[in-house]
Amino acid sequence: MARVLVLVNSVGLLLFGSEMFLVGANRPPAPVNVSVMHLRADSATVSWEVPEGDIIIGFSISQQRMDGKMQRFIREVNTTSRSCVLWDLEEETDYIIQVQSIGLYGESQASKRIHFRTLKKTDRFPSNSSNQDDPTVQGLDKARHLQTGEMIIIVVVLLMWAAVIALFCRQYDIIKDNDSSNSKEKVKPSSERSTPEHHSGGLLRSKWSTKEED
Repeated sequence: MARVLVLVNSVGLLLFGSEMFLVGANRPPAPVNVSVMHLRADSATVSWEVPEGDIIIGFSISQQRMDGKMQRFIREVNTTSRSCVLWDLEEETDYIIQVQSIGLYGESQASKRIHFRTLKKTDRFPSNSSNQDDPTVQGLDKARHLQTGEMIIIVVVLLMWAAVIALFCRQYDIIKDNDSSNSKEKVKPSSERSTPEHHSGGLLRSKWSTKEED
């Protein structure tokens, strides 16, 4: 009986160990080239790279202050993003971050610890801090382009309506003028129509009168 229990335990440990080995082997590698850019007094952008050939469905970021008073954990799945904006940071504060890749069979090991320090609110941002790579700047640019496009569409629609109204008014005036001219031609004085008959009748009566006198 004891041998049977030992055999069962050995098989269970072997199966569990092989499963853990397979899961560990299928985990993605840790992100590389982790860096912090676009530093501000209350925000920063973290970027990283993932080795090619691995299926990545998300990422995890652990954020911690140097004094250990606060810690934040960000986890995003179903995304291929390679950057993340950290908000609500304190000015002139040291932080440490680590990034993990999320694969189909689990998370990778944490990347190297990256240290950065936020700026003062009175400090001016570097000239390259508004690069197009910044997701926040991209969002602002898209909003501006969207507003400009909407204004152009509204102006074009208004111009088209103005042209249609002007064309309608012009056609209406032409039809009105034609109707008035036709009505004038139809309505003529009765004297103009009776004058030729009157003259012809007068001439005939004068001829018959001269014959009778002869």
